[in-house]
Amino acid sequence: MQTLRVGVALPDPPFNGMPDGTGLDIDLMHALGDKIGATVEFVPYEGADFEGVFDGLGTDYDCVAAGTTVTPEREKKAAFLAPYVISGQSLAVDTRRLPRVTSVDDLEGLTIGVQRGNTSQPIAERLVAQGKARAVRTYGYGTIRTAITDLTTGACDAFMKLAPVLTELVKPVPGVEVVQRGITVEDIAIAVPRGDQALFGRLTVAQAELEADGTLQRIRRKWLGNPYTDQNLAVR
Repeated sequence: MQTLRVGVALPDPPFNGMPDGTGLDIDLMHALGDKIGATVEFVPYEGADFEGVFDGLGTDYDCVAAGTTVTPEREKKAAFLAPYVISGQSLAVDTRRLPRVTSVDDLEGLTIGVQRGNTSQPIAERLVAQGKARAVRTYGYGTIRTAITDLTTGACDAFMKLAPVLTELVKPVPGVEVVQRGITVEDIAIAVPRGDQALFGRLTVAQAELEADGTLQRIRRKWLGNPYTDQNLAVR
């Protein structure tokens, strides 16, 4: 393999889409490429629904590295390497507008924003079904920054997304803060086409070597502040 084509969904900082084009997944895939002797090419996924990213596996790109949570439904579409990060959903609000909201237990009568196809969507929908929130507002995958701004205007009351990403996204927005973390525990892993045992094996060995030689720990520390796989152990 001369080139390893990697599907990425932008923006998803700190995994990808940082202002200078860098990110955790970018560093990880370049390190994996070096290990297997391949040049890495990143292929942006343009769909509004993240679930569609798996449709391009084996055709548009060879693997997906996009801060991707492993779920039973996704395992029907792709094979996943061992998780390189374990994290969970978090909740952000404009604390000036909604100072009483500190967790998902405080969302009665409010609208929760999520990205279409994100693992936060079924969680938010379940809260609505249980009468613990008023409604879910879905945003196209690439409109995440609009969603965060909507928290300040009232177009959306709360937003739910993976903690490292949401923490990064709210930094430039005055008043908007992550008020709850650890809502879920989710494995984040690289996806490859089901049946491509050769690529799966090569990347599995390479990732294990990066873990063993300290490279992956350094990458996690650089982008997440915690060198360990389980980011829920971090005090952020």
